[in-house]
Amino acid sequence: MIRTRTLVAAAFAAILSIGGASAEEHGPLPHREKWTFSGMFGTFDQAQLQRGFQVYREVCSNCHSLNYIRFRNLEQEGGPDFSAAQVKALAAEYKVKDGPNDSGDMFERPGRPADKIPAPFPNEQAAAAANGGKAPPDLSLMAKARTFARGGLWFIIDWLPFIGYTEQGPDYIHALLNGYKEEVPKGVTVPEGGHYNEYYPGHVIAMPKPLSDGQVTYAKGANGQPVAPETVDQYSRDVTAFLVWTAEPHLLARKSLGLRALLFLIVLAGLLYYVKKKIWSDVGGETHGLQPELHKTH
Repeated sequence: MIRTRTLVAAAFAAILSIGGASAEEHGPLPHREKWTFSGMFGTFDQAQLQRGFQVYREVCSNCHSLNYIRFRNLEQEGGPDFSAAQVKALAAEYKVKDGPNDSGDMFERPGRPADKIPAPFPNEQAAAAANGGKAPPDLSLMAKARTFARGGLWFIIDWLPFIGYTEQGPDYIHALLNGYKEEVPKGVTVPEGGHYNEYYPGHVIAMPKPLSDGQVTYAKGANGQPVAPETVDQYSRDVTAFLVWTAEPHLLARKSLGLRALLFLIVLAGLLYYVKKKIWSDVGGETHGLQPELHKTH
């Protein structure tokens, strides 16, 4: 028995050490951040989504597209919730290629709410040519496409309903945007055109550090101060939240539907239990009532 317990404990310790070895080999794991949209009852912070769109528009949109998002999505419930007038004015600031016209020619016109948010490059080849041979990825689904494993037995906990860890994507994006370091550790070689990032796989990333303190000017509050800190950490939090919304624009509707379905199942289970108890209590009563008659017959 003692030998069995020792073997089980050793196996358990070995499994847990996998996560530590992985972190040591590939660098630190992203920190688990607190997000307003986490959990069953989480919701998006509308103001944060609007700031996140501002960061995307002023910084990220120079290289990255949002091919799955249209201007009108920015006014839908559960998202940044810009007004219809704001969205119309925003779309009109862009030039969109349309056509052909009656002469068979393509032409440019002001954007409309139904248009996709224009990409920074006309095609993937142009994007690759302008960025060292590799096109920057589209960011629409990035919050769902990027993830990481914590190792050990965490994968069991991470997949548990209601308490599972489902924010690996946003945690990774936030960590990546904050992971640029000027000082390169010993043993790491950064080729020309590359940049050291402690959270990026391999630690060498082609994208230069995109954010710096004071780069984006937020709106001022009633006290004359910015509504949020103008720091890399805050910029990265805001744009990450925005990218979570672009990846799951109907997240709040799904959560609401899931909660209603869960409530329905709880009520249904209670009703079924009550009906079962009622039926079998009646059957039990009839059976006991027949016992004296059976004794008399015999």
